Amino acid sequence: MPRQRARVRPARTADAPEIVRMRTALWPDSTADEVTELLKRRGPPLALLVGERPEGGLCGYAEVGLRPFAEGCTTSPVGYLEGVWVDADARRGGVATALLRAGIRWAADRGVREFASDAGIENAGSVAFHRAAGFREAGRVVCFRMDLPGAAPG
Repeated sequence: MPRQRARVRPARTADAPEIVRMRTALWPDSTADEVTELLKRRGPPLALLVGERPEGGLCGYAEVGLRPFAEGCTTSPVGYLEGVWVDADARRGGVATALLRAGIRWAADRGVREFASDAGIENAGSVAFHRAAGFREAGRVVCFRMDLPGAAPG
C-alpha cells in the first residue's frame, strides 16, 4: 500500500515541540528558545514550513529565508533553503521535495528570481537531493578558523 503524502503548510506556534525535535536533529546546537523566536518572527525574510503526517503529527520541517546574496547567484535578494529535515520513517516519500517546492513558491511570491542552498561536501544524501531537485552546483568551499593570541578559545 503506498504511503499517503504529508501535507505541507506554514508552521504554527503549537508545532514548536515537534519543530524543536526536528531542528535539533538537523542542527544539534539548536534550542527551544531559538524555535520560539523563529515562530514569533515568521514572515519575510523567513518561512517555517512543516510536513504534516496524514494521521497527525509532523514528519518534516524546512526553513526558507531571503539572503542578500548566495554563491553563484546574480540577483538580490535570493531565496535560500536554510535547512530541511524529514524523519527517517517518512524519507523517500516526497516530503523534502514538497517542502522545497513550498519554499520556492514562498520566495517567488516575494519577487525573488533565484533560489539557492548548500550542503556539506561529505553529506552525499543532501548533495543527491539537491541535484535531483534541480539545483546546479555553484562551487565548493572548505572553511577555516583560528583562535587569535590572547583570545578566549571559540
